[in-house]
Amino acid sequence: MAKSKTPAKRARRAEANRLRNKAYKSKLKTAIKQYENAVIAEDLDTANNKLLQVTSLLDRSITKGILHKNNVARKKSALSKKLNSISQ
Repeated sequence: MAKSKTPAKRARRAEANRLRNKAYKSKLKTAIKQYENAVIAEDLDTANNKLLQVTSLLDRSITKGILHKNNVARKKSALSKKLNSISQ
């Protein structure tokens, strides 16, 4: 444990940030799974709506500092390719 006030506060903030990031990533993974299930079922309307939701969550994760912008770009590209594969 920290011996003075400043490191103790940093430890508390780091733990709070870790829990917040963990919750946000869990929400993101759930949305991606729902999207992938819609793609597997070849339900274009649902898949389009889920892709919009996932894209929005991914973009927000950049501004919140949870994911890196290149990581998000890679994920969005892969998800779009899945939708394009069933729409043709």
